[in-house]
Amino acid sequence: MATPVRAAIAGVGNCASALVQGIHYYRERAASPHTGLIEPTIGGIGPGHIEIVAAFDIDRRKVGLPLEQAIFAKPNCAKVFQHNVGAGGPIVQMAPVLDGVAPHILEQPEDRSFRVADQSPCEVSQVLRDSRAEVLVIYLPVGSERAVQFYAESCLDVGVAVVNCIPVFLASEPAWAKRFEQRGIPIIGDDIKSQVGATILHRTLARLFSTRGVRIVRTYQLNTGGNTDFLNMLARDRLASKKVSKTEAVQSALATPLAPENIHIGPSDYVPWQGDNKVCFLRIEAEGFGGVPLEFEARLSVQDSPNSAGVVIDAIRYLRLASALGMGGVLTEASAFLMKHPPMAMEDEASGRWCREFAARTIT
Repeated sequence: MATPVRAAIAGVGNCASALVQGIHYYRERAASPHTGLIEPTIGGIGPGHIEIVAAFDIDRRKVGLPLEQAIFAKPNCAKVFQHNVGAGGPIVQMAPVLDGVAPHILEQPEDRSFRVADQSPCEVSQVLRDSRAEVLVIYLPVGSERAVQFYAESCLDVGVAVVNCIPVFLASEPAWAKRFEQRGIPIIGDDIKSQVGATILHRTLARLFSTRGVRIVRTYQLNTGGNTDFLNMLARDRLASKKVSKTEAVQSALATPLAPENIHIGPSDYVPWQGDNKVCFLRIEAEGFGGVPLEFEARLSVQDSPNSAGVVIDAIRYLRLASALGMGGVLTEASAFLMKHPPMAMEDEASGRWCREFAARTIT
């Protein structure tokens, strides 16, 4: 049996809720087909082998609670698909706030937004060290640049691998990537792709049009949702890196990148009653044979947090396998397959092939 993968979580929001639920969901179904997973096993490691050993947050309704209770506390609204998430999990520790909370968030009704705990922050490096965490999953709000860098420093200090799920650039920033390489610590980033989400759908369609000789003239992707991620992104100053990440993810799939005025991709609005349901409206205008126009429109509706949790489960396991094999620095191909803003863009077929071959390796 594989040794448990000891993981920590920074940010106990909807995505963390889906991740924890998913670990227990697949642990209970270890003997059955793993529907919903890209890779059932990676290096012999199943999703149920992941153990969350530390968690950090700043909300007073979560700090001090066992993780199995905190993941269901407000303002979380992720779909509950696994009620039994065990007991005796780590206590959620108070983290440094830094730039993790946008001012407008605090003006919202309490059941939709953060409420900062009146506690002194813990020593994050010490908690990671004491918990013997091997991987840290960064689930902070978009725009939390100082906070993400703080956690990156803590991981470099302790020797913990990183899954950077948000568009604050670590793996794709050469200076940070070099530091992880020098310390021999693997990292996957930046900005998690959903399993079947707006970005991967848009990339696939863009590639399809290009390979069939159809020239895309202009395109947009408009997304709405009602979770705290969409609420946070109402602050446009926190949204810049997200738009860069999502736009480059699609541009990299085009034979010829579009001029900025002909491509619009990014979160569009916060609709409270949608909760964790994310709706994408996608349009492509193109020219086919003889310059004849072609138009395509689609609507995609997904539960946002579970849609990315399976990708994170894979990232955690790739990092554990990489650590066991003595690999440090950015896992380039895994980042290209799993992330919107990797350090090197690759076609999904090529990066996916590398991931499948790497997953088949075993830890000796």
